[in-house]
Amino acid sequence: MTDTTPPPAPTLRRGTLGTADIAFFVVSAAAPLTVMAGVAPLALLVGGIGAPAAYLAAGITLAVFAVGFTTMSRHVRHGGGFYAYITRGLGRPAGFGAALLALLGYLAMNIGVYGLLGSATHDTLRSLVGWNVPWPVLALLGVAVIWFGGYRSIDFGAKVLGVLLLSETAILVLLAVAVLAKGGAHGLSLSSFAPSRISAGGMPGVLAMAFAAFTGFESTVIYRREAKDPARTIPRATYIAVAFLGLFYAFIVWTIIQAYGDKDVVAAAAKDPTGLFFSAIGSYVGPWAADVMHVLIVTSLLASLLAFHNATNRYGLAMAEEGVLPAALGRIHPRHRSPYVAGVAQSVLAVVVVVAFAVAGADPYTQLLLWVNTPGMLALVALQLLAAVAVPLYFRRVTHGEGVLRTVVAPAVATLLLGAALWLVIANVGLLTGASATVNLTLVLIVPAAFALGLGYALRVRAGRPGVYARFAAEPTEETAPDAAPAPEAEPAATS
Repeated sequence: MTDTTPPPAPTLRRGTLGTADIAFFVVSAAAPLTVMAGVAPLALLVGGIGAPAAYLAAGITLAVFAVGFTTMSRHVRHGGGFYAYITRGLGRPAGFGAALLALLGYLAMNIGVYGLLGSATHDTLRSLVGWNVPWPVLALLGVAVIWFGGYRSIDFGAKVLGVLLLSETAILVLLAVAVLAKGGAHGLSLSSFAPSRISAGGMPGVLAMAFAAFTGFESTVIYRREAKDPARTIPRATYIAVAFLGLFYAFIVWTIIQAYGDKDVVAAAAKDPTGLFFSAIGSYVGPWAADVMHVLIVTSLLASLLAFHNATNRYGLAMAEEGVLPAALGRIHPRHRSPYVAGVAQSVLAVVVVVAFAVAGADPYTQLLLWVNTPGMLALVALQLLAAVAVPLYFRRVTHGEGVLRTVVAPAVATLLLGAALWLVIANVGLLTGASATVNLTLVLIVPAAFALGLGYALRVRAGRPGVYARFAAEPTEETAPDAAPAPEAEPAATS
């Protein structure tokens, strides 16, 4: 008798990603070389030579947030990241709002960067080989490359990101070593960390830029289903990512200050902000290194795009499995085990946005990048704040063996710090966008509007599809070992 039982549906690759793999995804999303060469000069212009301290402050704040965040990751096994955590602490309506914010945040952070990719690749090709390729063509080629990277297996993406991240890190380390070996322009100085420098008038604006530079670090939890021993791997990767970014950013910005000298670096940044790092590496290492850095800016952007693309795909997959997005987005490729339909949808949306901005004659940097990225970055900071609030509320409702420092104190401190960070970013949003007050207000209001839309959608689902609403952000029925904490005995009351 013939067995007519259909084969099991393909799933994501279990037990594939180690600590280093997940850390590569997270740090690559931050695009360290792009942040340093593209944003650090502006930070120096705004805050002066105290700018390195702002990156340390942002890193410390996010490390405090990570304490409660990673503790909760040992108990919440759902693959929906932020929105699952917020649902457990603040209830399902807030969870729906968080889900929409997460989708907005990751999509915007990803799609906006195609403008910078097109612009940077155009400038690099024109500078190195004399080709004048229009930026939209290059951006659309980038969409195709990133789609292919996301279509392939997650371990393929991890290997690609590992190579690209090591390359962009190496060129910055090479610059730093050369500057330190030659003693900088006028000797090495620690004036950047003097109290008078840290309290300078422009530092709140630099802090806003510094928090933006860490965007995406929290995406470690999205890879839970593909991680080896997620109860250990995810916290380790999160702490490694935060520590690396905070220390590396501060060190490299301090190094570039030494390259020009405390008294001259701000003037150099004002004269040629986009060329500050390239001029330094050309002087201290050689012109060839400046050419290499131009190329690595492009690969840094590709790495960031691939990391955000993969993270966005997994949010789309989780929400499709919940029943709140079309089921087709939950399809997984039988060979590569990737959420390939979500990747196609995301890539098509990127093509539409890039073409729309190109047809409108928009600038790829000041408009496509900054106007699209800004609400995305604000959405992710808002999600961090909501998650920090959710942690102690969740642990009040379940039986657990965690200490009060991890479940109450650290989340409370993180809530205060992230609230201040979000206020700083909003108050200084003009520094990030360079746009008019009307445009800035619109970009900021997109975030609460998206959250409110999610709340309204939650009420609609509760009324029309109560089964979907009841299962939203529920614990998975099976999880591959060895995962530490069992699911809570009962669903928290806040999720009702």
